[in-house]
Amino acid sequence: MKKVLLACLFVATFSIHTQAQEETEFKQETIDFIKLTGAGAAFENAIDQIGMMVSAEKKEAYTKEASGTLKGLYAKMAGLYMEEFTRTEIKELVKFYHTDLGKKLAEKQLGLTQKAMAFGQSWGMEVQAIAQKYN
Repeated sequence: MKKVLLACLFVATFSIHTQAQEETEFKQETIDFIKLTGAGAAFENAIDQIGMMVSAEKKEAYTKEASGTLKGLYAKMAGLYMEEFTRTEIKELVKFYHTDLGKKLAEKQLGLTQKAMAFGQSWGMEVQAIAQKYN
């Protein structure tokens, strides 16, 4: 009986360890995917932009500390993507972002998103003005 219990415990422990390792690998693959989409460059750009207000003598320390926050951000974002996409889907997306078209999309994505947000803001103001006419 003890041997059966020990065997079951061993199998359960091995299974949990394997699942945890697979989850870690999936998370890293997802983080790599997020970086491929151009988000990494966007975050680095944001750190640089925000850092423009930091004095030159403190810039290195600021950059190091601000860059240190990226690991947590990537982990949170990976969690979001992992809820919506399977590991197989993430692998397919990574393949896409390694194609010429995928690289072009990653390169252009930030600029397109910024322009689309400006369009959205302008549209929102237009709709708000329409709504005010009906008050």
